[in-house]
Amino acid sequence: MATKIKSMWFCSECGAESPKWEGRCPGCGQWNTMVEERVSTKSSRSVSAGRGTVKSKPQRVSEIQALNEPRIHMPSEELNRVLGGGLVAGSLVLIGGEPGIGKSTLVLQNILSIKSKTILYVSGEESASQLKLRADRIGRMSDNCFIVCETSLDNIFNHIEEVQPQIVIVDSIQTIASDTIESAAGSVSQVRECSAQLLKYAKDSGVPVILIGHINKEGSIAGPKVLEHIVDAVLQFEGDRHYMYRILRSIKNRFGSTSEIGIYEMCQRGLREVTNPSEMLLSQSDEELSGVAVGVTLDGMRPFLIESQALVSTAAYGTPQRSVTGFDGKRMNMLLAVLEKRVGFKLVQKDVFLNIAGGLKVNDPALDLAVICAILSSNVDMVIDHGVCMTGEVGLSGEIRPVTRIEQRIMEAEKLGMNTIIIPRNNLKGIDTSKLKINVKEVSKVEEAFRLLFA
Repeated sequence: MATKIKSMWFCSECGAESPKWEGRCPGCGQWNTMVEERVSTKSSRSVSAGRGTVKSKPQRVSEIQALNEPRIHMPSEELNRVLGGGLVAGSLVLIGGEPGIGKSTLVLQNILSIKSKTILYVSGEESASQLKLRADRIGRMSDNCFIVCETSLDNIFNHIEEVQPQIVIVDSIQTIASDTIESAAGSVSQVRECSAQLLKYAKDSGVPVILIGHINKEGSIAGPKVLEHIVDAVLQFEGDRHYMYRILRSIKNRFGSTSEIGIYEMCQRGLREVTNPSEMLLSQSDEELSGVAVGVTLDGMRPFLIESQALVSTAAYGTPQRSVTGFDGKRMNMLLAVLEKRVGFKLVQKDVFLNIAGGLKVNDPALDLAVICAILSSNVDMVIDHGVCMTGEVGLSGEIRPVTRIEQRIMEAEKLGMNTIIIPRNNLKGIDTSKLKINVKEVSKVEEAFRLLFA
C-alpha cells in the first residue's frame, strides 16, 4: 500500500493537531502558533498499531512493589544534587539553555570523567573534531566514550545496537529527524516522534538518555510543550554569557526535588563547581562604600548571601532613570513608592540604579529589605557595616513581612562570619537565639531597620 502524504497543522506550544489552519489553538488557546507539516498516514497507523501490541494487566495499589531506582553517580556533585542523587537508570533527561551557556560543556566534562561506563555521544550540531578540541580544552580524556555525528534517528539506533552503551547523549534533539515523518528536523512532529522513540528505548533497555535542547526567546524549551511532558526530568541551565556564574535549575523531576539548584563558574578549562556561592558573591574589598547592602536570599533549598548595589544621583535630564539588573523592575518601583509614601524620602527627581552582584537574577521577595536599605544608603551617603546582613519582605504599608526558612538563612549568615542579621519580628517565633553566635535583630517596620543601620 502506497504511503499517503497529507498536510496537518500542529501547535508549536502544546503539539495539538488540526486538519486546517486555525488562528487560535484548540488545545492551549494560544494565538498564531499553528504550523503546517506534511505527515505520512501510513507511519501514524503503524506507530499506533505497535503501541497497542503491549498488553498490561491492572493491579491493585497494594500489590505493586515499590522499587528503589538504581542511580548512576555523576562526577559533578552539583549535578547529582539537582538530579536528586544521580542519574536514574532508564530515565530521559532534558537539559535546556541559551546558546553558548555551556550545556554541551557540562555534559561532556561529566561523561568524560566516568571511566566505568560505555557512553555514546550523538552530535547533530558539531563535528567530531570540534568535540575533540573541547575535550582537550577541558583536559579530560576517556576511552569509554564514543562520538558519532548523526542526525537520522534510524542510524542512531543502529549505532546504539553496535556500541551497546550504558549512557546515551543526544545533542541536540532539535537536529534529529525520523525517516517515517516527512517534515524537517526540529518541527513539532519530528521532535515529538524522536523523543517518544528515545523514551521507549530508555524504558525498554534501562539505559539513561540525556537530551540537549534549545530554548526560544521566551526562555522555555523550543519545540512543543509535549516534549517536557514526555521526559522524566527537565533541567534549565541559566546565566548570562557575559558573567562567570551559571545556575542549573530543575524545572521537572520525577525522581527528586525541583527545589535544588547547582551553581557553576565558567572557566578556561570548563565549568567549575561553586560549593559556597556566598563567598564568591560577596565583595572582598575592605573599602567601605555607601549603597551596598548584603541580603540573605534563598534559591530553591539553598541559602546564600548576595550584595545589593544601589546608586542614587540627581537626574541630569527631565525624566529620572530607573535601571535594574538582576531584580524585578516593577518591584523596585514599588519599593521606591514605599520609601516616599511611608518613610518620607523624596526620590522622584533622582536617578536610581540597582544591581544584584554576580550577574544572578533573584526573585526571592526576602531581598526587599536589602534593596531598600541599599537605595537609602546611597541616597543619604551613609555606609552599612560589612558585618551586617538582612532578610525580609517589604509590604505596601512599610511593614517587614516574615520569610520562609529563616533558620537556614541565619545559619548561612553565621557560617560566613556575619556579626548581625536583621530579620522580621514575626519570624522569631519558635527560634532559640541563645545558642547562636550571630546577633539577631528583629524589626517590624522599615523605619526600625533604618534606625538600626543609620542612627
